[in-house]
Amino acid sequence: MNRRSLLTGAGSALLAQALGLAPSGAAAGVQASPPRPASPASAPDLSAQDTAFLDDLERRTFDFFWETTRADNGLAPDRWPSPSFASIAAVGFALSAYPLGVARGYVTREQARGRVLRTLDFLAGLPQGPQPRGVAGHRGFFYHFLDMKTGHRFERCELSTVDTALMLMGALHCQSFFDAEQPDEARIRALVDQLYGRVDWRWAQVRPPAISHGWTPEQGFITSDWKGYNEAMMVYFLALGSPTQPVGPEAWEAWTSTYDRDSWGTDYGQTHLRFAPLFGHQFTHCWVDFRGLRDAYMRQRGLDYFENSRRATYAQQAYARANPLGWNGYSAEVWGISASDGPADVERMFKGAHWDAGRAAEKRRFISYAGRGMGHYDDGTLAPYAAGSSIAFAPEIVVPALRAIRERHPHVWGRYGFLDCFNPSFTYTDVKLQHGRIEPGRGWVDTDYLGIDQGPLLAMLGNHRGELIWQTLRRNAHLRRGLQRAGFTGGWL
Repeated sequence: MNRRSLLTGAGSALLAQALGLAPSGAAAGVQASPPRPASPASAPDLSAQDTAFLDDLERRTFDFFWETTRADNGLAPDRWPSPSFASIAAVGFALSAYPLGVARGYVTREQARGRVLRTLDFLAGLPQGPQPRGVAGHRGFFYHFLDMKTGHRFERCELSTVDTALMLMGALHCQSFFDAEQPDEARIRALVDQLYGRVDWRWAQVRPPAISHGWTPEQGFITSDWKGYNEAMMVYFLALGSPTQPVGPEAWEAWTSTYDRDSWGTDYGQTHLRFAPLFGHQFTHCWVDFRGLRDAYMRQRGLDYFENSRRATYAQQAYARANPLGWNGYSAEVWGISASDGPADVERMFKGAHWDAGRAAEKRRFISYAGRGMGHYDDGTLAPYAAGSSIAFAPEIVVPALRAIRERHPHVWGRYGFLDCFNPSFTYTDVKLQHGRIEPGRGWVDTDYLGIDQGPLLAMLGNHRGELIWQTLRRNAHLRRGLQRAGFTGGWL
């Protein structure tokens, strides 16, 4: 199952009922929107200790991509150290990691250039076609998961429009970064144009003007289309900006058409476009600096998407402070709920460590991988990357959160920085775990790193500490064209 399938359908309502979730904002502790800093992406005044911590975190997270990605073909694993297939989305995050590594001095430009070139050459040479086996994709799109060696479709996974978009955003970043008049860098730029140009976005408009989530050769198109608000803004920017097969501007109108009905509202004192898991407020922002950019909808609302994500970040912190379900470990300093691993799919009786003595234990349902979010899926699992990937939006609350998690939960820290997630409330030793282990006295902790979670953390650390990705992508003509065709004005445009 992909993370999108875990965010849609009747299952979410049933699980919310099973978890006993209260409507967001119903608890005490509601706060007003905090004043917006003059320069939100700039670093706050940090102590030497905080600076050293972020230096260490950024380097470890970069090393995840440099060391676990196959050097011969550039495919990045979905997870590590568990044996894993490749994730085409993780490949996109890896492609963006390499220029960041050059800027930080972790690797040389020559080393990064070689890795990028091998990756793009491999992807461009993989077979495409409608057959269910022996291909990497169809109509320019890639399958969500690929075999780590051959690059062919893994089992029966879907051809994914959003995961293809994540790969392409990383590729566009490399296209603008490797801008020298040097043969390999010229080859990189040409390969990106080749990969991007062959994507048939109009084919994916099976219910035009919206774009479908994806397709399989066995069942045809997925019945859901991308309509906002969530992580897939980049799908439309790429489709609108395509130099070969662009969709019409009415596609962006289809994307925003559900904003008022499904997304706009107030959670814990923050009025914004809502999406329960934090990754939906972060993914496109890894590459697009939305400060000052507004489309027709945001001009009407008087804010931009950057400010929207900042408010979503504050709402998450307020939710953890209120902790309506009484999970162990939640606080104003320790928070972050997003798509992540989890301990197991099981129901157990739970009594919070800090509950009043008279409060009885309650049956709670715990889950493995899910698109968690406040008021959506919340089983006590916290993901450090969820807070960390918002560092560019609200460093004043994110840096303390990352430090608190590192200090209070040292078992969550490892070779590549923060492990994917942990759950202080899950202490049950009679359960066969889906992932991870039980840490005595501390609860469940994952033992894997996930590429699509390490990726936004590294990207947003880079943007917060020097706008490393944002500055480069501002030069990309394809991205500029896509934003302008969506009706964006202002800011760096």
